[in-house]
Amino acid sequence: MNVKRYFAQTAREALRALKEELGADAIVLSNRAVEGGVEILALPGDAVGALPSAARSARTAVQPVAKPVEQAPVQAPGDDQDDYRVSLRARSVLRPAPAVRPFTPPRVDHADYPPRSRAPSAASLAAQAGDPWAEAIAAAQAASAKAAIQPSAPRGQSAERDSREQDARVRELQEANAKLMAELSGIRGMIERQLAGFAWGETRRQAPVRADLIGELLEAGFSAVLARRLVETVAEDAEPAQGRDAVKAALNRELRALSSDADLIDRGGVYALVGPTGVGKTTTTAKLAARCVVRHGADKLALITTDGYRIGAQEQLRIYGRILGVPVFSVRDAADLRQTLAELRNKHMVLIDTVGVSQRDRMVAEQAAMLLGAGNVRRLLLLNATCRGDTLDDVVRAYKGPDLAGCILTKVDEAASLAPAIDVAVRRELELFYVANGQRVPEDLHLPNRAYLLHRAMREQPEGSPWKLQGDEAGLMLAAGGARA
Repeated sequence: MNVKRYFAQTAREALRALKEELGADAIVLSNRAVEGGVEILALPGDAVGALPSAARSARTAVQPVAKPVEQAPVQAPGDDQDDYRVSLRARSVLRPAPAVRPFTPPRVDHADYPPRSRAPSAASLAAQAGDPWAEAIAAAQAASAKAAIQPSAPRGQSAERDSREQDARVRELQEANAKLMAELSGIRGMIERQLAGFAWGETRRQAPVRADLIGELLEAGFSAVLARRLVETVAEDAEPAQGRDAVKAALNRELRALSSDADLIDRGGVYALVGPTGVGKTTTTAKLAARCVVRHGADKLALITTDGYRIGAQEQLRIYGRILGVPVFSVRDAADLRQTLAELRNKHMVLIDTVGVSQRDRMVAEQAAMLLGAGNVRRLLLLNATCRGDTLDDVVRAYKGPDLAGCILTKVDEAASLAPAIDVAVRRELELFYVANGQRVPEDLHLPNRAYLLHRAMREQPEGSPWKLQGDEAGLMLAAGGARA
């Protein structure tokens, strides 16, 4: 049977000529790129029975070439010609097309989805860390996360409904997870309180003096953290007087207090007095200014106020400035403050009175940024000695920063106990510069007297006081504090 040869510059032209002569049922034996174009060998559609001999004839007719020639490009699926559905190669043997089977997605068992990873789970990491409660909580979270994984909503008319149902299931699982976590936390706190009670009873049996001292420190207003740390210095068999002396010695060692004016007034510099509303910043600024004037003269000092928020604040400082013969400058923003400090660079000391706002006000961060951007400005934090320890802790947390030089205790004469203020200064490692105990300028500003401060901090509550702890109430306070921690 004769094999038809068609030659053209492109495969499309060769196939068009093939179809015109042999029809759409023609059998293509081979196609290849030759010099000048594309060559296609084909047979008529009714020559299927003579295909083996035709193939042999085609192999005889095709002469080998010295260098293999690349296969002619075939049009990609989607073109107009239906004949490009099959890729043609030289020496190909015609095979029946495989049967097309409908695609069936593999069945996914959602109980095992997602696949297990080789990485250690949160529960195993918690177990290695030695915290069984963290292990239980991590396991509960992992179980909730695994149960929350649902297959994607099917596409179709019911997709929106399935999506709403899936969201509802997720919310239910989240609520169940939150409830489980709350129950686990409650159980943990209950067990910790019981264990703390057992430990307290053991402490009272083995070291009764330590237990009594912890009660006295908690009565005075010290935090449970510092109280436990201080009584660790007391021997188990110590007498009550020896135990109190040991606690005072330990507290004295940890208290950082200024012993002379050499570190502030004589050294000079730029200091900004900061703190909440009503803590006494303007009055304390005037007291420090009077000390500097007595020591170095009025021409070596300048006062700056940034308090444009409180009515009469600037006028109050200006009155102090006129009395002392010291110039007072008012600034509005960071640029104004930088320019004013540049003009006052020859002064021995510059004191800045700042606006007083709540420690939770965003103006605290803005004020700190303004002072930090003005140059070498150190901040002195004023602490109200009449406040609770947690309130003072909140104040220090809001005003902390690298430019915080130390603190000044104000309203010491109004405080029933100095334990909360001393506790915060010790735990936060703040240096205590001065103690203010009144409104008189400059008489009511003093260097910290350690003996006086320790005596006021550790003064016992009188008998019959509602603040005096009875029996095991100190142990209950320690247990409650440990549970909250």
